[in-house]
Amino acid sequence: MNDSVYGDNRPDLLDLGDMPQFGVVPKNMHAFAVRQDRFGEPKDAWRREVLPVPEIGPKDVLVYVMASGINYNNVWAALGYPVDVIADRQKKGEPEDFHAGGSDASGIVWAVGSQVDDVKPGDEVVVHSGWWEPDDPWVLAGKDPMLASTTRIWGYQTNYGSYCQFAKAQSHQIQTKPKHLTWEESGCYMLCASTAYRMLMGWAPHTVEDGDAVLVWGAAGGLGAMALQIVSALGGKPVAVISDEDKRQFCLDKGAAGVINRKDFDHWGVMPDTQSKEWVDWMKGARSFGKAIWDCLGERKNPRIVFEHPGEMTLPTSAFVCDLGGMTVICAGTTGYNVTMDLRYHWMMQKRFQGSHLANDEQATAVNELVIAGKVDPCLSGTFSFDEIGHAHQLMHENKHPYGNMACLVNATEKGQGAS
Repeated sequence: MNDSVYGDNRPDLLDLGDMPQFGVVPKNMHAFAVRQDRFGEPKDAWRREVLPVPEIGPKDVLVYVMASGINYNNVWAALGYPVDVIADRQKKGEPEDFHAGGSDASGIVWAVGSQVDDVKPGDEVVVHSGWWEPDDPWVLAGKDPMLASTTRIWGYQTNYGSYCQFAKAQSHQIQTKPKHLTWEESGCYMLCASTAYRMLMGWAPHTVEDGDAVLVWGAAGGLGAMALQIVSALGGKPVAVISDEDKRQFCLDKGAAGVINRKDFDHWGVMPDTQSKEWVDWMKGARSFGKAIWDCLGERKNPRIVFEHPGEMTLPTSAFVCDLGGMTVICAGTTGYNVTMDLRYHWMMQKRFQGSHLANDEQATAVNELVIAGKVDPCLSGTFSFDEIGHAHQLMHENKHPYGNMACLVNATEKGQGAS
């Protein structure tokens, strides 16, 4: 262990919320982890364990975690699908046979590496999930770290994330905690918010401008709710797509110019062959959906940006309704990975189909400033205890989780702490 950072005479283990004397780091910590022999349903795969507090490197920080967000990445980690994150890290030479996850955190910087000078112990912070090797040549050349070969999702592709009493992160990931938010509110938004911000503002010239129509899929989810607010804050007109009428008012409250229930249409899925009768029926459905967008906006205006993540079921329609010279930007494939589109509408109308992933430091800072300014709300809709981390993932796995974002308390053992 790095005694030059952690010191001597360390306690063995402390209870959650039992804050040690400032700067003291125990040898062990409470954490929720997954192991390969229990891959499966999240409620069973995630278990509370006592693990050693990780050593930090020269450019790392140790964060005393107050609260953590719940993200779908760690549903996948529990399932061991589509990637066995433990085996993947072991191939890179990391010895741990467990995954202690969590990709969203609020907390207090507790210790810093020898080369860290941009944050200091005692800072109240949130953590963004973009992680990359410090010596990556691409990054050192000043290029976008998100396009570096070593980039990983913190707390999913790296170990010792926010489901730990003490989390290990890189100093560049650290962002200022909004003072007006509780620990649980601060701990739930950064992954979704920064991902949404990069999708909407990271692909010039297709960035949100005043008056732009933006179609937002899954608008009542954690990612979509962030997108609605970001578009609105930047002067755009977001149109929300939902699957349940109970979500309509939520989206309107978060800035939607209008709301479309996708269950009012039945043309979803792989686009039929363009020579078939089925394609004619599909096109009628796609055109009807496009008209619903116009109705929401009160004018015949197509979305300049389509904010996608369902993928297989929706992309054919997204690509069709996207405006002349517009962009469909996608960060996931929650309904499947095989996609179809009518290329005639793509090349002749000079549209862009853009993949997007995570966010760099500047983008994380920009969206965090919107939160600090009160222009974006974390949309915290459910707070759980530390021992309910597995349960919260199970709710997400079964699509039974509440709208917006969920958080679990870690060292903040009571709700409502941390706001000033």
